Amino acid sequence: MKLLQALPSLCAVAVSSVYIPQIHAADESVERIEVTGSRIKRTDIEGPSPIQSINKDDIANMGFDNLQQLLERMPAAGAGTFSTRGNSQDSTANGAAAISLRGMGPDATLVLINGRRVSISAFAEGVSNSFVDINSIPVSAIERVDILKDGASAIYGSDAIAGVVNIVLRKNIEGIEVNLGFGETTGPTYNEKTASVVWGSTGEKGNASIILDYFSNSTLGADEMGQFGTANQSPYGGEDFRSSRGFPGYFYVDGVKTIDPDCPPENATSTGSCLFDYGPFNLTVPAAERVGAIGQFEYFLNEDLTAFLEVAAQHNTSEAGGAATPLDEKAGLTVPASHPNNPFGKDIEIGRYRTVDAGPRRWDIESDSMRLVMGLRGVINDWDWEVSAQKGRSESTQTGDRSQGWVRTDFLQQEIDAGRYNPFGGTINSPDVVDAITTSLVRQGVSHVTAYDASITGQAFTLADRDIMMAAGIEYREEDVSDIPDDQFQRGLIFGTEAVSAQAERDQYAGYVEFSIPVADNFELQLAGRYDHYSDFGSTTNPKVAFKWGITDDITARGSWATGFRAPSLAQIGLGPSQTSTFFKDNYACEANGTLAEKCEVLDYNTEFSGNKDLEAEESESWNFGMFWAPSEKLDIGFDIWSITQDNKIDAAPFGDVYNANCNDQNSTICVRLPPVGGDTLGVIDVVHNSFINLSSQEAKGLDISAHYGMELDSYGDVKFGLEWSYLYEFDKDNLDYTGEYEYPQYRWLATTNWQLDNFSANLNISYIGEFEDTPDIDFDGELDFDLYQSRMVESQFIVDIQGAYRFSETLKWTVGVNNLFDEEPPFAIGNADDDLYGYVLSVHNPRGSYVYTKVTLNF
Repeated sequence: MKLLQALPSLCAVAVSSVYIPQIHAADESVERIEVTGSRIKRTDIEGPSPIQSINKDDIANMGFDNLQQLLERMPAAGAGTFSTRGNSQDSTANGAAAISLRGMGPDATLVLINGRRVSISAFAEGVSNSFVDINSIPVSAIERVDILKDGASAIYGSDAIAGVVNIVLRKNIEGIEVNLGFGETTGPTYNEKTASVVWGSTGEKGNASIILDYFSNSTLGADEMGQFGTANQSPYGGEDFRSSRGFPGYFYVDGVKTIDPDCPPENATSTGSCLFDYGPFNLTVPAAERVGAIGQFEYFLNEDLTAFLEVAAQHNTSEAGGAATPLDEKAGLTVPASHPNNPFGKDIEIGRYRTVDAGPRRWDIESDSMRLVMGLRGVINDWDWEVSAQKGRSESTQTGDRSQGWVRTDFLQQEIDAGRYNPFGGTINSPDVVDAITTSLVRQGVSHVTAYDASITGQAFTLADRDIMMAAGIEYREEDVSDIPDDQFQRGLIFGTEAVSAQAERDQYAGYVEFSIPVADNFELQLAGRYDHYSDFGSTTNPKVAFKWGITDDITARGSWATGFRAPSLAQIGLGPSQTSTFFKDNYACEANGTLAEKCEVLDYNTEFSGNKDLEAEESESWNFGMFWAPSEKLDIGFDIWSITQDNKIDAAPFGDVYNANCNDQNSTICVRLPPVGGDTLGVIDVVHNSFINLSSQEAKGLDISAHYGMELDSYGDVKFGLEWSYLYEFDKDNLDYTGEYEYPQYRWLATTNWQLDNFSANLNISYIGEFEDTPDIDFDGELDFDLYQSRMVESQFIVDIQGAYRFSETLKWTVGVNNLFDEEPPFAIGNADDDLYGYVLSVHNPRGSYVYTKVTLNF
């Protein structure tokens, strides 16, 4: 294993990114461009900050049809990256996806389009984390993706703690391009379809481009996944995470917990619960459809003045789902003695039960995003200037109808009282009775952003015969978000689904300045600073110092130091009562009620969160030092050592701490328990209340290696090799060392090979994710203990992708490929008793298997 981990760094000596230009005096005829990580236009693309740039050809060579699939393969991505994979009724950001650089979380990664902010998703992830939904950005519209692996709050403001992902859209297009694609898995029944039309025209007075994009994928149900589609992982060496809300269930007869007599023996527990496997009812990959349009227009008013307009609209539909409605003691359901099916002949209470006859729960999700940017740019006395205005909107709606399993407890109680609904023996009730207990639901979310900015860049002055370049600007932004669940959730009539409520708004203004100072012919110094003021928490000022030093013609060093911040998300400030669920052992109740420790069960319980208007901004400090060697246009090798420290981090109070401090008290108002039954001392946990506070910190350190090498083989064509390799040296959070622990592998790398021979091209890509320790809460008592105990290791994974393409003419190109050539399954994992319950780590490994695709490109 150590040899495999070291292999990429050894390869870096032999192979290696595109040619990195050396520092030199700019020719007046060379166009200056703005590079991600700086507002100053420059003649070379390589500045003081480390950037990984993925152009449209690189994207095509990898064969991915959505941005989430592409970015999760990048070694700079880490824990916190999420997608529609595993969308369930318990997800709070259904239908969306986000990128998390360095494992710092999606809220610490700033996503830009053409260097500008966009509206956040209307639905927060993990109840309160705001993010930009990258599913709203079609791949066909992308010219390149720049991943700035450095803190950039001094340039861009809030959220740029771990880095920036800047999606640069295609423009200056001439002609028409049509793309059609289809792919499917070799195992489960899953497929993807793509289509796009790209049109552009340029002329003396301006240019225009319009891109239309379509993407759809079918459902990959958990019932097709075998081992990876069941919550009972005990046959495979894992835990039994089946739910205690069973079908049939258990009751309270004369205050004594009593299991349904018809509970199958294999589902009955020693404490009287009847378990239910909800796994096969979930969606491993939900069906989705995305339709988008992007238009970009420039009109040259004169040689020094240009008007520009960007318009984008995206309509996404998706679904989410889970097993039938789970009910517990809080529902307060009873069965009268007169019920014709009551086997006990007396009034009883329903403990935990599941309305399987109403069917699995399903959400239909529609998301619409719109973006409009308009402005002017020009040149005055050799100064480039730009003013713009932007309006953005992201709207999402989740709906569920009566046929999709949504049961109301008051309707159910009415049918039980009337003797029409039979909750005993796992009975499938008649369709008319099921129709009487179900309802329709709607959750609506919307976010808006309105922004104005003005900037200038140019030569500020000359010092010692050297031109000092400067950029400066001002910004103003208004944001709001609203997430309103169905009233039936808020009235407590719907059970078993995480419900989120949020309402908040803010305005913000900022000013920034940046200097590029050529201290010597081979040494550039970057100084930047930014002031931000927010209406809801106050002000912050953040500086950045960076340098690039051309030590020799072939060797260049670079480094940076910066502070950063992240404003509290609107969801964290305006969060209303919102519930999540997790599995853990209620050790206090087991001990108090006389249950032996080995008989204490891992069951699912609810936690309710609320917002905090007194939150302060998170703060960060980062530094980076690197060197790269570029002896020719065909070879370069570089490394960067990086460090990010984030303080005052907003997080929920650790569940283990809340449980230990409050759940040994029957009368606690934080850990609320139902009244004890029978001879019990502590009742069943009803809900645990929690909130968000500035309490935690996290620190990450690591090493990146980037290398590219090109070979000309004369009549055998050209071959290019590439490597992106990342080593996580340290990741500390809340005084716990996560390095190599759950979801934090130390090693990740991506190796690429491209061979071009006349009209034929072939690609071989190998991605690697290193091993990491399993099960952060080893005894599942709700308190992280991986620092005290050693768990098993989740094995490393290699994924091999291949692709071949042939251009028959200037008009026609045909591509075929296979992602995950060897049909690698995700490595087995016991899981975290939260979102990873099915034998693999959902956010790290893809269970889809081998995927074969073909694409046709037509150019006119």
